[in-house]
Formats: sequence, structure tokens, C-alpha cells
Amino acid sequence: MELLRDSDIEMKPLAGKRVAILGFGNQGRAQALNLKDSGVDVVVGLREGSGSTAVAEEAGLEVALVEDAAASADIIMFLAPDEALAAIYKEVEARIRYGGAIGFSHGLTIHFDLIRPRHDLDVFLVAPKGPGSALRSLYEQGKGMVALWAVAQDASGSATAISHAYGKAIGCARAGLIASTFAEECEADLFNEGAVVWGAVPEILRAGFETLVEAGVSPEVAFLECVGELKLIAELIEQRGIAGMREAISNTAELGAVLGGPQVVDDQVRQKMRTVLDEVRSGRFAEALRREADEGYPRLEKARADARQHAIERVFSELKSLS
Repeated sequence: MELLRDSDIEMKPLAGKRVAILGFGNQGRAQALNLKDSGVDVVVGLREGSGSTAVAEEAGLEVALVEDAAASADIIMFLAPDEALAAIYKEVEARIRYGGAIGFSHGLTIHFDLIRPRHDLDVFLVAPKGPGSALRSLYEQGKGMVALWAVAQDASGSATAISHAYGKAIGCARAGLIASTFAEECEADLFNEGAVVWGAVPEILRAGFETLVEAGVSPEVAFLECVGELKLIAELIEQRGIAGMREAISNTAELGAVLGGPQVVDDQVRQKMRTVLDEVRSGRFAEALRREADEGYPRLEKARADARQHAIERVFSELKSLS
């Protein structure tokens, strides 16, 4: 594994350069502020009338319209939602400086050819492996978040150096920059979101809750057992790894995990995970995302409404009010 840290990276590729951050959401806000605090000349590009304009300006950031920000910058980071990036690129492409650089924090739009950059542009990836709120918090503590970096197009011969300097400027090289590719980052990230942390874990928490309640266990106890201990196991895994987590729990809990875990996550589940990965790699998920956005997000709206109505949310609210 190639791991780069602060001491390995020079900031010269960003010296005298202006960076435009297009979007001011989770990653946009954190990266813009970290760049500013690292002494980089940064401008945030937003739509006219955006509610984020006042927030960005109050944080001491320069704000301009998206197309003006892009035209003024040497390096442009596309940090709006994935499904909006292709349209944004089309809007600003003619105003991007010849020989400039464009960057991303997720590989989807480049990997699946939703954006086809001009041949004169450097195209790079710096993908922090965590939410923007944590990226900013760690930066303020003098720490960093591991990030993946990659180059899809090196027109100038400096794309790699630019990506490294950018990763250092947002604080990620404090923890380490790991070499990857747009394809690898995109496919692994989408797979995790669908089949592991964001997809499977909430489903198994709800399924466990429902199983206990159906068996006569009170909803409060079911919640505490199935959901309440999630933070504990996450912290143990972060600190010790999976094997170390097992060694830190009681023999009773460990034997339960050894006997019960493989019954739940069996070969059929692994095959279903491979199916999710196939959907990602084939581009079917990217197409589903595009279609969902075009239709106004009906599936997501229904899923959010259904989630809010689940009994587990009522119990969560009741128990949360006690703390």
C-alpha cells in the first residue's frame, strides 16, 4: 500500500492557484473551510438565491455564482450531489480555463462517463473516507482523515502533484493518502453504501428489533439490545479491529457471535452481496440514480416516509428523551 503523509507532499502545486468549490453540502463546506485555513485561495460556487450563500459568507468564505467561480479558478472541485454534477459540468465547461484541473471526491461521474472532460484538463480524485463534518472536526483538532487519491487524466503532467497537495490542504495527508483509481473508489464506495454499512446494517438492526418484538420482548428492550449497543461495537472495531473486538467482549457474547453470525450471514447473503456489486459495476445503479433524480426522487421519498413510520423510530424518540 502506497501511503503518503504531510511530510511527503509539497504545497507548491497550489501556490498562487485559486480553487473553486462547487457545492456547499457535507463535503463542500468542510473542504472549503479546510482549504481556507490552509492558506489556499478558495471561492465557493453557488446558485443564485442559494440558502447556503449566507452560511458560507458568515464562515468567511468568498461566494460567487457557479459559472463565475469556475471561470475564476485554476482548480475546480465538483462537490455537489453526484446526480447534479453532469449538468453542472456542461454549464461551466466552456468557462473552465485551458489547461486547468477539475477534481472530485467520488468517482461515479467520471467512471461511468457521465462527465467526459475536455482533453486539456487534469482530472483527479481526492476522496475523504468519512463525512464532511468529521473531516472538518478532525482538521480543527490538528488531525486528519484518510483519503483515496487518483488521476484519470494528466494533461499537464502535474495532476498527481495537484491531487497530493489538495489532499494535504484539506488535512487528509495528516492521516494518509492512499493511491486508488476512480473505478476502485467508486465501485467499493457504492457497494459499501448498498450492501454493508448504509444498506445492510440498518436493515439487520430493524430485522433484529422486529424479531424480538414479535417474540414478545418489549420494544424498549428490543431497541436497547439490537440498536443501543451498535456504538459500542463500532468503537471497539475502530480501536482494536474485528478480532480485537471479539477479544474485548465476554465469552458469552463471543460464542453467540461465533454460532449465530454465520447462520445469518451465510452463503446466500454473500451471493446477494455479489449481486449488489454486479449492479454497481454494470452501471445499473448509476442509471437508477439518474432515473430517480429525473423523476423527483419518488423511491427515496417513500423510503424516508416508511422509515419514519417504523416502530423502532418511536422507541428511539422515547429513549432519546430520557438522556
